[in-house]
Parts: sequence; structure tokens; C-alpha cells
Amino acid sequence: MLIVRIAGGLGNQMQQYAVYCKLKNMGKDVKLDLSWFDASTQKNMLAPREFELGLFKNVTFEECTQAERDAFLKRTVLQKAVGTGLRKLGIWQHENPNIFVETKMYHDELFSLDDKYITGYFACQKYYGDIMDELIDKYEFPAHSDEMLHTRNMALVDKMENENSVSVHIRRGDYLDPPNFTILGNIATEEYYDSAMNYFRVKEPNTHFYIFTSDHEYAREKFSDPSVYTIVDWNTGKNSVQDLMLMSHCKGNICANSTFSFWGARLNKRADKTVIRTYKMRNNQPVQPDIMHDYWKGWILMDEKGSII
Repeated sequence: MLIVRIAGGLGNQMQQYAVYCKLKNMGKDVKLDLSWFDASTQKNMLAPREFELGLFKNVTFEECTQAERDAFLKRTVLQKAVGTGLRKLGIWQHENPNIFVETKMYHDELFSLDDKYITGYFACQKYYGDIMDELIDKYEFPAHSDEMLHTRNMALVDKMENENSVSVHIRRGDYLDPPNFTILGNIATEEYYDSAMNYFRVKEPNTHFYIFTSDHEYAREKFSDPSVYTIVDWNTGKNSVQDLMLMSHCKGNICANSTFSFWGARLNKRADKTVIRTYKMRNNQPVQPDIMHDYWKGWILMDEKGSII
């Protein structure tokens, strides 16, 4: 049996579930562990999270039992002794050999695992790019809980589908605070966004940009011309999933180094879509052009200076 831990925000949960689906498609016996969302765990979190995959209409899964989880997470005396011996020899091994931990951008060996507890965020497109049609079907969006705002969103969808529309996701907030800024900052820079938007303007001078961000004050100051920009600021709380829905209807997508905007682009079913993402995801994660293009096939990669890689 394999168990995949679900943890983090909505974008991360969607990626972990995508890995679960890929393993299921391979015929693996795999279940999900949702215990990270238990109240006893969340009370110690600086930013508490909820399990949100249930927002989507077609997400189905099998959850592991506590006994199944404990069978992986509780080590035997022999396993503890072997682990201690390997570390004394300078051989790194996770303290629990039953646990597989994502330590790099892509692990090809993930799909050959058996009898492991799997933990990671799995942002790399290569993990599940080949089952994206299935994932699009599973991630069927609910209606907005407010009927008036649902009508507003549907009107925007119609507009997006009939113009040169481009979504722009800007992640600020927690990304500006240390230590997050050290790891995630200066990647999706203003130069990055300016160059990405100019890329679309050169192709279609009448492009209309839809701005998605939690920093609405910044957006209103930076993107003040309503003839060029629409700031989407009414989908909040659990209805934030509606922003993904709207992004998925644009002709183009400009992503932050954020799993949330990655999914806005991934769920875009338009055959003519163009997606731009940051070359790097994190400042402490090495990148190479040939590898990144293999991991993110069909996506345009742009660095923090606004240059296409």
C-alpha cells in the first residue's frame, strides 16, 4: 500500500491529489492521509488550513485508517537501530525508512514505490501532466455561494472567452515577510510581470488583463486603467476557488511562483492558451533550462529580469 499525505493550501492539496490519481491509474493500492487537518495539528499552525479538495464536485478518494497510517509512521526497534547505524556511517536516510520525502523538484522513482508513506508538495508538471484531462474533469468547480456573485463571475467568463483575455496572478502578502521573502521573493518581480504582459501586448495590442491578488490596494494603484485591467476582488474565503475558475477561461495565463496560479493555468481547457510562469519556484532550488523545459513542457519560462529562458 501507498499513502499520500495531504497538507498545505488548496494548490498544494490539488498537486498531492494529482499524484494520488496518477498512482491509482498505474494500478497502485493508494490512499490519502488527511490527519494534517486535524484540530490538534492545526492549532499549532501559524496559518491554519482546511481540507478543501471537497470543494470540487468530482473529487473521490479512499482515506487511510489510523492503523494503516501508524503501520508506516511507527518504527520498529530494528529500523531505529539500522537508521542510527547508517547515519553514523555518513549515509543520509530519513529517520523512518517507511517514509518517502520529496527533496527535489522531480523524483522519477516515485512511481516505482511500494509500501511507502509519501509526503511532499509535487509542484512539478511532469508528475501528472499526462493525466491533466482527467484532473480537469475531477476538479469541476462549484457555483459561488452568493448567487449575485455567481452571476457576476459567469458574465466575466463570457467576456473572457470572447476577447484577448490574460490572467495575472500576483502573490504578495506572506511572500513579502521574512523568512518567506528569502526563499520566495524577487522571483515574480515587477520586471517579470511587465515583460510577461508586454509579451501578450505585442501579439495582441488589445489584450485585457485580469488581475488576481490578495493585495487589492497594490493592484488598484498599479493597474488603475479599467480599459486595460480588471481587478477581480470579490471571490474571498472558500469562494477563492472561483478565481481559479476564472483564470481557466482566459486565453493566456501569467503565473506567480505559486501553486494556486499554476492550477489556474493547468485547468485552462483552451486549445489556444499561452502560459507564462517564473523560471524559478524558489531561490534555494537550483534550475537548469533544459531540465525546466522538460519538467514544464509547453510553458513559457521567464526569469526575474523579464527574459524568456
